[in-house]
Amino acid sequence: MTTKTKAFNQITQAEDYFAFFELPYDPSFLNVNRLHVLQKFAHLMRERGALMPDFDDEATFSRYRGFLQEAYSIFQTSSPQSEKLFKVFNQKPSNVVLMSEIAME
Repeated sequence: MTTKTKAFNQITQAEDYFAFFELPYDPSFLNVNRLHVLQKFAHLMRERGALMPDFDDEATFSRYRGFLQEAYSIFQTSSPQSEKLFKVFNQKPSNVVLMSEIAME
């Protein structure tokens, strides 16, 4: 395992991901949206890349840097509810009947 890859695997804080990839961020924005940004980052890594990248390869580093930047940018223009990354946003409450579900006779 390479030095950069080892460093990446030890990151636990959102701010540290941005430092690792040398990306600017607004601390107050990231403080509110950290879980959503990191979840979207993980989703983009699974969807578009390998989960065990070699970050000493500059092309791979740039690619994953772009994933984090994209995840951050998405929540600057979207909301957690519209992105539906977490199970809670995809579950329909069991005690609610929507008007669209009521049949007219």
